[in-house]
Amino acid sequence: MSERIDYDEFGLFHENAHEYGLPFEAPPVVRRESVALADGHRVSALVWGEGAVDDVEIVFVHGGSQNAHTWDTTIMALGRRALAVDLPGHGHSDWRDDGDYTPSRLADDVAVVVSALAPRASLVVGMSLGGLTSMQLAVRHSHLVRSLVMVDITPGVNGVKAKAVLDFVNGPQTFPSFESLLERTIEHNPTRTLSSLRRGILHNAKQLDDGSWQWRYDRRGHGRTTAAATDATETAPTLSPLWDDFERVACPLLLVRGGVSPVVDDDDVAEARRRQPTMALAVVEGAGHSVQGDRPLELAELIRSRTSS
Repeated sequence: MSERIDYDEFGLFHENAHEYGLPFEAPPVVRRESVALADGHRVSALVWGEGAVDDVEIVFVHGGSQNAHTWDTTIMALGRRALAVDLPGHGHSDWRDDGDYTPSRLADDVAVVVSALAPRASLVVGMSLGGLTSMQLAVRHSHLVRSLVMVDITPGVNGVKAKAVLDFVNGPQTFPSFESLLERTIEHNPTRTLSSLRRGILHNAKQLDDGSWQWRYDRRGHGRTTAAATDATETAPTLSPLWDDFERVACPLLLVRGGVSPVVDDDDVAEARRRQPTMALAVVEGAGHSVQGDRPLELAELIRSRTSS
C-alpha cells in the first residue's frame, strides 16, 4: 500500500509565495464557503480576505478538470479580495446527477454563488471551460459581470486545438501511487514547474483508503466540456453557435492568449475581434493553455490593469 500523504488545503500558500518571490509574512486569510442550489446540490468556493460580500472585487472561474486553487498564486500576487469558485463536478462541489457541465448550465449555478458571495464584484475572470461559463454568465446574468477576462478560450475551440488538454484529461481516473500520478502530470504539462504540479495534484486529487489516488473531478462529459463547449471531435470550420453568445457580451472584455497554447489560434482572434470590435487582447509569452499555472504573475498584472482602468 502506498504511503499516506497528509494534505492541508490551506497549508501550501508558503510554497506559492516562495516559488514566485511573493512576500509572505503570514498565511493569507482564506475560507471555504458552500452555497446551496435550488436542486439541493451545493457549490463550494474559496473566499479570499476579510469583510462583507459586497467588498469582494474579483470572481475567478477555473477550467475543466481543475479547481479553485488553480488561481492561488495569481490571487496572492493581486492582494485583492476575491472569490474562486469550484465549478459543479469539480473540487469540493457536488457532482451533477445528469453529468451536464455545459457552460450555460454551469453559468446558472455560478450565478447563485456569485449572487451570494460576490454580488458587487467588478471583474469576472474565467479560464477555458470557466471562460465560456463566465461568458454565458455575462449574457444570462449580466448584472453580475461588469467586466470580463477570458483566459485562452473562445467559442472557436475544437477537438483538434484542445487535443493536448483532452489527452491528459481523458487518461486514467485512478493511480496506484502519488508518484505515478505526478509522472503523468509532468509528461502532459511541460511548461509547469515541479512544485506547482505537485501542489496542483494535492488540491485536485484525493488519496483513497487503499493508498491509491483518484482525481476529484467528475469525468462524465469532460470529453466535450474540458476546454470546449463544442463537440470535441469537431474539425470542420463551421462556427460554433456560442459565437453568437460571445457577440452578446455587453461589458468590457479582455481575451488573454497563452503564447505557446494551440487552443486559441489567429482565426479565433480574428472572429473574436469581428464579433467584439472593442475587445482587448493580450498574449502571455511562454504560457500554455493554463496561463495562471505557467505565468501567474503576468496574468495578475493583466487583471490588475482591468480593475484599475
